[in-house]
Amino acid sequence: MTVLLLVAVAILWGATNPFIRKGSVGIENIKCDSKIQQTIQEFIFLLTRWQYLLPFILNQSGSVLFVYALTVTELSLAVPVTNSLTFIITAFVSKVLGEEPFTKNGVIGMLFVVAGTILCSISTYNSK
Repeated sequence: MTVLLLVAVAILWGATNPFIRKGSVGIENIKCDSKIQQTIQEFIFLLTRWQYLLPFILNQSGSVLFVYALTVTELSLAVPVTNSLTFIITAFVSKVLGEEPFTKNGVIGMLFVVAGTILCSISTYNSK
């Protein structure tokens, strides 16, 4: 059950990262004289774009779920599983959106990440 919870967190984080990136396109065009005004204008820009807000809210719901997951699972399992799977899910969603192609080395790296995640999970459950 706890591994499924961690996978859900990884999906919420990983799947939303590329959409947050796409939703913030154009923020680099905002130019102001003062740093404070620049920050305010960028903040307003992001708050008025549903393409940014929707994935951001989903991403943050993953953070709430992660905090809950930390109360029911071991930290030594929660952090590596969620972070590694988030990376892989982000790569897959980015590929689906046409952002980044897979490379041979990238796929090999993802396989190592999956293998490491499985080993962490097995190790944690065997120690109980």
